Amino acid sequence: MLSNALFRQRMHYSTMQVSPLTILTEDEKMMKETVAKFAQEEIAPLVKKMDTDHKFDPALIKSIFENGLMGIEVDSEMGGSGCNFMTTIVAVEELSKIDPAVAAFVDIHNTLVVSLMMKVGSEEQKKKYLPKLSQEYAGSFALTEPGAGSDAFSLKTVAKKDGNHYIINGTKMWISNSDVAGMFIVFANAKPEAGYRGITTFIVDRETPGVIVNKPENKLGICASGTCMVTFDNVKIPEENLLGDFGHGYKYAAGFLNEGRIGIGAQMIGLAQGCFDQTIPYLLDRKQFGSEIYNFQSMQHQVATVATEIEAARLLTYNAARLKEQGVPFAKEAAMAKYYASEVAQRATIKCIDWMGGVGFTKDFPHEKFYRDVKIGAIYEGTTNMQLSTIAKAIKKDYGA
Repeated sequence: MLSNALFRQRMHYSTMQVSPLTILTEDEKMMKETVAKFAQEEIAPLVKKMDTDHKFDPALIKSIFENGLMGIEVDSEMGGSGCNFMTTIVAVEELSKIDPAVAAFVDIHNTLVVSLMMKVGSEEQKKKYLPKLSQEYAGSFALTEPGAGSDAFSLKTVAKKDGNHYIINGTKMWISNSDVAGMFIVFANAKPEAGYRGITTFIVDRETPGVIVNKPENKLGICASGTCMVTFDNVKIPEENLLGDFGHGYKYAAGFLNEGRIGIGAQMIGLAQGCFDQTIPYLLDRKQFGSEIYNFQSMQHQVATVATEIEAARLLTYNAARLKEQGVPFAKEAAMAKYYASEVAQRATIKCIDWMGGVGFTKDFPHEKFYRDVKIGAIYEGTTNMQLSTIAKAIKKDYGA
């Protein structure tokens, strides 16, 4: 027989209202609708030109700031929108349906740069930088180096103490947003003899002498999103620009990239959904052998499979976001979301082009751009193999090994 306490506990759980993962709060729903409208009206007309020119339209960047998309989780007193993490994820998903390059710009800025500043910045640093990051300029997360990609802790950039300043020397590669960034969060080793435990995080303003932003890389996809090599040549910054605790840079890199991976998951499901949404109307309209293509059973089964995979990826991503919001461990779930969403998005774009036939292979339709854009999902902010390793380690730990 159940004890009274256990009985009451079970009754309590049986009456709890648990919302499905895809049910959004009113604020989240409002952001989703607002961003979807903004993307259709202001981004969609510019997508082809920005992709061809390999840069964002300056007026669009201004509009992105004006619409509160660059400080989504920053308090309103600091110039932000004062929303939660899930709102950022929903915004990134909606942007990706129209242009994954714009989504990358917003995602990396919010989930890496702004998030790190909010969590570990001093009050003085927050007051100085959060309003600017929310309303004026983008930030860059300068971690990766020519010899430090997946092995991020082998970085060679150094920061040497010089009185009440630090002198930074080194080169960073594949730095997103760097072409338009007003500041950089730079990871440098301030105590090389301590190995990765000497890695420290610094704030470097773009106009600081010695900061050299090279020309953007000529990439396969998300072409409008600037990705540059950034060189730091005897860059002198005041010691108050040290961000967070000395020697904790490796912890920040690992921890905040987990948040970023949820953002990439959102980018990938948005991309997949966007490509899917551009395809189904064509299948319903195009006729072969006297019937709409959609009506053939073999086509319906393929469509149903892709739709199911996109929804599964969305649930993984939303779950990771909710776990993050609750302050519980989410590294495994973030890795699962990024890994699976990037795989599904690749399959979805390939299938959509197959279904479109010859027109899907032309630049007259958005499919070829989605196809080029999708590949980055399996590479940046941790490759697929790194995500699988993270998941495997977590499983081993779950089993006490």
